[in-house]
Amino acid sequence: MVLITSNQHQRLLYFNYVQRVTPQELESGWDGLVAALAGLPPGFQVLADLSQLEFMDPECANELGRAMDLIDQRGVGLIVRVIPDPSKDIGLSILTIFHYPRQPRVITCNNLAEAIQQLALWT
Repeated sequence: MVLITSNQHQRLLYFNYVQRVTPQELESGWDGLVAALAGLPPGFQVLADLSQLEFMDPECANELGRAMDLIDQRGVGLIVRVIPDPSKDIGLSILTIFHYPRQPRVITCNNLAEAIQQLALWT
């Protein structure tokens, strides 16, 4: 499952990947992603939380890349990823090279508390 939401006040787009994720789930969430991005200004931040991810189908790479392309086109400024288990990186670093030509800053954290600090959400 993938949960996508945004907070316009904090200029934040939030992804939460939970348990098992399939390409169909990512594809069916496309309209939700577009809607979540609609009110965010250029320079917004992305928080991708993979701490509850058990497995992501390798076929998700196409949909992840498509989402990354859209996020890059909308002007993302900072991407913070929560990946406590490096074996669950799912190739995001490689996808980033190809789908973020504007090269936003990317930070990988071990836990959500560290990520929130990096995003300066509670300062």
